[in-house]
Amino acid sequence: MARGLFVTFEGGEGAGKSTQIRMLADTLRASGHEVVVTREPGGSPGAEAVRHVVLSGAAEPFGPEMEAILFAAARADHVDRTIRPALERGAIVLCDRFVDSSRVYQGVTGGLDPSFMEELERATVEDMMPDLTLILDIDPEEGLRRAGARRGASEADRFEKEALSLHRRRRKAFLAIAKAEPKRCRVIDASRPAAKIAAEIANAVQIAIERKGLPVKEATG
Repeated sequence: MARGLFVTFEGGEGAGKSTQIRMLADTLRASGHEVVVTREPGGSPGAEAVRHVVLSGAAEPFGPEMEAILFAAARADHVDRTIRPALERGAIVLCDRFVDSSRVYQGVTGGLDPSFMEELERATVEDMMPDLTLILDIDPEEGLRRAGARRGASEADRFEKEALSLHRRRRKAFLAIAKAEPKRCRVIDASRPAAKIAAEIANAVQIAIERKGLPVKEATG
């Protein structure tokens, strides 16, 4: 059986990734595709445990290198237990963040050596690079406003609480990745109404599906 389609969603805080993944998953399932929705950090039992450690800020005092290693350990488990099996049976995998977030958050703004990040990536991702990466681009100030409205009275997580200047650097880093890898990455203007964004995303994914020649399957929920 042909490998399925691996689509990742990237971007800054409050860009609307979760909403767009949910809308796309509904569209694809309605068309008869098997869809697996997952996230990073997380997506498997071991990785979900690491998610709590990282987002709570418990690893922050140990520096970006330790955070990168924790993310890598979570990703290895995620790829092995969730992503690879789904792709091997021909499913479409939609993942909220993946390797590009590590490149940006721990690599660029964490100041880690590129060779160190490349070694971690090679060890954890192997042949599981995304077929398509959708970078939801939004002004960081607006994204943080949206993130704050979404969480309400809940406390900001490890990354949401950081300075606006750092979020702006991350936006530039995501756009730089898109420019460097245009065949894999597509930048989506996330400042527009959700329905317009969803339509553009659905079109991009449909093109990727057709290029892969994926057959329509019975939906599995």
